[in-house]
Amino acid sequence: MKARDLRELTNDELIQRVQEWKRKLLNLRFQLATGQLQNTAEIKKTKRDIARALTILRERGVRYG
Repeated sequence: MKARDLRELTNDELIQRVQEWKRKLLNLRFQLATGQLQNTAEIKKTKRDIARALTILRERGVRYG
């Protein structure tokens, strides 16, 4: 997801997205470990989405985690 799209979301929506992406990342890691993951680039994409959202939250002065 693009940073400009994330900036349009409220703080609560961003926090919710981060939580969803962290769950997704956990599932992707399990799939990788069991050999079920076809697209390994999805892990990198999810990590970057989390980082973008957390950066925007930090810019706004919102504490997360």
